Amino acid sequence: MAQVLMPKATAVWLIEHTGLTFEQVADFCGLHPLEVQSIADDEVVVGMVGFDPINSGQLTREEITRCEADPSARLKMAEANVPRPTTRTKGPRYTPVAKRQDRPDAIAWLLRNFPELSDGQVSRLVGTTKPTISAVRDRTHWNIGSIKPRDPVALGICSREDLRAAIEKARRALERAEKRRARDTAKDEAASAAPMESPADSADDAAPESDTAPAGTTDPFGAPAADDGPGRDPFSSGG
Repeated sequence: MAQVLMPKATAVWLIEHTGLTFEQVADFCGLHPLEVQSIADDEVVVGMVGFDPINSGQLTREEITRCEADPSARLKMAEANVPRPTTRTKGPRYTPVAKRQDRPDAIAWLLRNFPELSDGQVSRLVGTTKPTISAVRDRTHWNIGSIKPRDPVALGICSREDLRAAIEKARRALERAEKRRARDTAKDEAASAAPMESPADSADDAAPESDTAPAGTTDPFGAPAADDGPGRDPFSSGG
């Protein structure tokens, strides 16, 4: 289910204007039932103005009435007619000013533990630039002596889910590259193992055999071919 806009303010409005149970309100707003009860008892969010989920298009009056009649039912968010804001996933991540001095430590930690991550992925996770990443990798960073590899999740620079997703994506890309390399190697080996035709065999195949003897050759017994010209035998009988 999509996340409720202003969950605590929405819970305040539902408590004040409906007969829904704490469990129903907590399930819809993504809160704990005890937290909803504390809101109802004015122990937390004192003075908070309720946020009407009907006017904002998150709920319908019919859906509230249905769940008021059945305490075991759960509210279903209405389909929004306008697109809801989405979380930004592309481009460098914004890093608070208080955390920016920790970025080199986070870069060093990622480069040491997950070398399969590309510079672009590290840049998006930490919210830095590729030249800074190269400087940390090459140990040419101006503050390299003070850099200590530290987990960016523990530093609060990125979330564990984003880090896990980036690592899985990088490993899938690495596997595809290895498979491609293996296929290319197999093709090269198959091409080198194929039998090659020698030049002598090509010459033999190219030369056609002739059934007629060339002019001026002798007969099989070594006698010259008959000639009726001036050079015939003087001892032979002739007319």
